[in-house]
Amino acid sequence: MGRLVVGAGALAALHLVPAVAALPALRGRFFAGLDGAGPRDRVALTFDDGPDPDSTPQFLDVLADRGVRATFFLLGSMLLRSPALGRRIVAEGHEVALHGWEHRNLMLRGPVGTWRDLAAGRALITAVTGRAPRFFRPPYGVLTGAALLAARRLALRPVLWTCWGRDWTGSATPDSVLATVGGGLSGGGTVLLHDSSRTAAPGAWRAGLAALPGLLDECRRRGWAVESLGEHVRGPR
Repeated sequence: MGRLVVGAGALAALHLVPAVAALPALRGRFFAGLDGAGPRDRVALTFDDGPDPDSTPQFLDVLADRGVRATFFLLGSMLLRSPALGRRIVAEGHEVALHGWEHRNLMLRGPVGTWRDLAAGRALITAVTGRAPRFFRPPYGVLTGAALLAARRLALRPVLWTCWGRDWTGSATPDSVLATVGGGLSGGGTVLLHDSSRTAAPGAWRAGLAALPGLLDECRRRGWAVESLGEHVRGPR
């Protein structure tokens, strides 16, 4: 019985330990590479939770006006509702990546459920857009042992971020998003914003959208090119 208890504890630890990567201080120390670091004269721009017909097109319009390519981490359930929007993202030169099927914390899912979630999302993105995703970002930034194993089997590279805008909250404003991003913004980093509020405070995406031009201006002022994650992260996995 004692061996069974120890074995179960070890399995639980293997499942849960990667979740500490959600904490920036521990991520940088124990999970090198998860931040999506790249050349110091560049910044990767990424968006989560779409595609959303109410908001994603407006982000695409800003990016097109600025001539900037970004990476969109898509939810399978959202893409299923708006496949044409997923195709538009790719047609306009952006990169598509996997955020999962539903926006559910993977700590609450076992190996089988996690595998089905990632496999279904990857398959749908590939079928709809014609592009197999290279990157995976788990909902809430919470990785598990099961998610890492499934990502490896699906040839997906887990990537989180170096700074975000907390643009999913009901209290977010354009100024607060810019200030929060600016607190961690650095050359070589990966920025996380949200092009949808379907899993956040209703309408919160408007703060991120209004902050986006200012963020791009700040990157240009510092001499950094803004690009997609695939352009930013090169070399071996």
